[in-house]
Amino acid sequence: MASVKQGPLDGVKIVDLTRVLAGPFCTALLADLGADVIKIENPVGGDDARSFGPFKRDRSIYFALINRNKRSICLDLKQDGDREILKKLVARADVLVENFRPGVTARLGVEYAAMSAINPRLIYLSISGFGQEGPLSSKPAFDTIVQAMSGLMSVTGAPDQGPTRVGESIADVMTGLYGAGAVSTALYAREQTGRGVHLDLAMFDALLSVQITSLAQLLTTGIAPGRVGNRHPVSTPFDTFVASDGMVVIGAATKPMFETLCALMGRPELILDPRFTSEGQRTQHEPELKVIIEQWTSRLPVAEIIRVCEAAGIPVGPIWDLKAAAFGLNAQARQLVSSATHPHLGKMQYVAQPVRYGDFRPAIVPEPDLGADTHDILRDWLGEG
Repeated sequence: MASVKQGPLDGVKIVDLTRVLAGPFCTALLADLGADVIKIENPVGGDDARSFGPFKRDRSIYFALINRNKRSICLDLKQDGDREILKKLVARADVLVENFRPGVTARLGVEYAAMSAINPRLIYLSISGFGQEGPLSSKPAFDTIVQAMSGLMSVTGAPDQGPTRVGESIADVMTGLYGAGAVSTALYAREQTGRGVHLDLAMFDALLSVQITSLAQLLTTGIAPGRVGNRHPVSTPFDTFVASDGMVVIGAATKPMFETLCALMGRPELILDPRFTSEGQRTQHEPELKVIIEQWTSRLPVAEIIRVCEAAGIPVGPIWDLKAAAFGLNAQARQLVSSATHPHLGKMQYVAQPVRYGDFRPAIVPEPDLGADTHDILRDWLGEG
C-alpha cells in the first residue's frame, strides 16, 4: 500500500534503543507515520525478539510485525567507540526511546541527563515495568506479571475458575500505545518551549489506568471487583448467549433496548417485572435474566439473532476468531491488512497503523536485517561514509 502524501511525522528522527514488544511497538507506530526510526541493536544477536516464534524460513514473524519501517545499526554500548557514535546520533535526533531496566542507562552513560546535555531538545522516553522510581522500580517485568499485579487478571475469567490472562500481551501493547501518544504530545510541546523532556512510562501504570469499569467500581464501593465471565460487570443484559448453532453477543443494557429485546422475545411482561425494571435490578438478577434470554436465543441460529436484533436497533455480534476478523469484509474494506514485498519471504502481510490521518496511508517497508543500514544511517544522519 503506497503512501499518498507526506506522513505527519515526516522529518522526525528517532533513536530506538528498545527491544522485544512495548518499545518496538511504540516506535513502529511512529515509523508508520513517517518518522525515521533508527533501531540500535547489539551486534551479538540483536533484539531478543529476532529469536521469537513463529518463524517463516527462519525469520521471526513476531519481530517483523513490530519492526516494520525501521532501519538497523549495530552498536555495543559497552564499547567507548560505539557509545560515541550513539552520542553523535542523539545530537541530531528528536526522540530517544529506551526500555532498559531502570539504572542500566546510567551505568552505560546514556541516561537522560547525559543525552539532554548533548541535545537539550531531545525527547527521551523511558519504558519500564514499574517506573523509574518507586519500590518496584528494579523489578523485572514481563507482560503476564504486569497483568497479574495490575488487577486485570483478577477480573478476567469465569467466577468459578481461577484468574486468567488476556489473550494478547496487552500490558506491552497498551504501553506502546501510550508511548507513541506521549512522544507526539512532547513533540508538540517542544514547539512551544524549545526544550525536550524525560518521559517516564511504566507498564504497570499503563495497564492500571485503562481499567475504567473496574476502577469505577473500586472507587465507588472500596471493594475490589471480581470475575464475572463474559458479561458486563455493571450493565445487563450484556453478555454472550447460546444460539442453536453457536454463540452470540447481545448488548441491550439501556431501558429502551431492554424493552425492545423483551418484545422481540415475545416476553413483554418482563418490562414490568420488578427484578428487571432498572439496570441495577437487572444486574442483581442477571443469572435469572440470562436463563430467560437463552430460552429464546437457543432456538435460533446466530445469523437470525443478528438479523432481528440489528433490525430492532439492538447491538449484537457474532464471536469471530482472529482469521475471520482479520480477513473479513470489514477489515478488507478498512485495509487493515496490507501486503509488502519482503526481500527474503516474498509477499508478506502486515497490520500497521490503524488511525487514518486524512488521505495519508502508510507504506510498509519490511523489518531490517541486523545492522543492514549502518552505512546509510551514518551517511544520512552524520554525513559520514
